[in-house]
Amino acid sequence: MKRDYSPSLKVLRRDPRMAKLIKTYGPPDLSRYHASTPGVFQALLRSIVYQQLSGHAARAIHARLIDSFEKGKPTPEKLLKIPAKKLRAAGLSMQKIEYVRDLARKCIDGTIDPRHFPQMKSKEIIEHLTAVKGVGVWTAHMVLIFTLGRPDILPTGDLGIKKGFQSVFGLQELPTPKQMEKLAMPWRGHESIASWYLWRVADGEKPIARGK
Repeated sequence: MKRDYSPSLKVLRRDPRMAKLIKTYGPPDLSRYHASTPGVFQALLRSIVYQQLSGHAARAIHARLIDSFEKGKPTPEKLLKIPAKKLRAAGLSMQKIEYVRDLARKCIDGTIDPRHFPQMKSKEIIEHLTAVKGVGVWTAHMVLIFTLGRPDILPTGDLGIKKGFQSVFGLQELPTPKQMEKLAMPWRGHESIASWYLWRVADGEKPIARGK
């Protein structure tokens, strides 16, 4: 389902710095990042697999892990039935096997229950997600932004966001979380979309091509 970012863009355009970024990079597209992991369980599973690995290696291991499931559709129940030997063969370390199994168990026992997320505040969801072994605040922020579509997330622990702030605001040093939260006050409630633009700046992406 395509998300409507117009309310956030309306607010962001009031800030001349963000208005310039919107003009430079065009409309945001947050849908493509987790297109292959549409649910919370799959998104967290992918995040655990990708930890401390290069993108190429992580993609290969993730693909092999998904192939371990019938019809390539992971579920918590199916994961717990896969022998550790098979998970090791897919490329998971013993520590990550413990993490993904803990994730599966917490999805089954209701610790992680996405059905309740629409009624929960983002802070509450972070507390639930970080109850899983191997899932930290950064991962919870990514799930909130890209999987759940929460508009009010500012991942202050992300290096790209820090670099984006430093560049956009002309700071001599990387900002602290408190500094970033203060600078983001004009966009309060719409930090997720602002983050997309800050990542574009940090990644050094070229402006979109525009016709004359």
